[in-house]
Amino acid sequence: MNKTLLQASIIAAFLSTSSAWAQQTDGNWMVRVRALHLEPANKSDAGNGQSGITSTVLPSDAISVNNKWIPEVDVSYFFTKNIAAELVLTVPQKQDVTITKGPLAGTKAGTFKHLPPSLLLQYHFMPDATFRPYVGAGVNYTRISSVHLDGLNAVTGTSSDLEHSSWGAALQAGFDVKLDAHSYINFDVKKVYIKADLKVGGNTVSTVNVDPILWGVGYGYRF
Repeated sequence: MNKTLLQASIIAAFLSTSSAWAQQTDGNWMVRVRALHLEPANKSDAGNGQSGITSTVLPSDAISVNNKWIPEVDVSYFFTKNIAAELVLTVPQKQDVTITKGPLAGTKAGTFKHLPPSLLLQYHFMPDATFRPYVGAGVNYTRISSVHLDGLNAVTGTSSDLEHSSWGAALQAGFDVKLDAHSYINFDVKKVYIKADLKVGGNTVSTVNVDPILWGVGYGYRF
């Protein structure tokens, strides 16, 4: 009888230890690397007449920023099984600017670079499952630099520039698929709100709402 009780106690202790170990396999930190396809919304105001840039010269939605693939690294910290914060990082990205409507249609206006880190708070719906969907919301800050709008300058006969910073909301939905104790495949989509004023001759003539959708796929490691 005592031997049976001892064996039962050993088995119970083993199961308890195994259960505790299983719960600890998911650490608080997660690092992901993603490939993102950036698709700008390309919404812009019509020219307001300043510096001679009227709505006829620059119709609404005439300013276009190109689509492109970009790399992303993000770091997440899980406060609980369900709640995490994610910091999204990349390197400065070069984009082309083209005028697509009005008398300037086809003009290659120039290029700029942007660095758009985001910080999001996430809710993970099924944190213990193999398939783990989540949603997130937060804030984006975009730093715009290396603005060279030489094509537009040649047409207008004066200097052009873009506003150099933008604050906006960031929304997110996605899911992780657990492969083993630490590895995950990730699919993710974000909507990021980015806007900048276009200035010609020192005057703001239009506001450009880039507002891209970012489609992502990548690998995650949790520890």
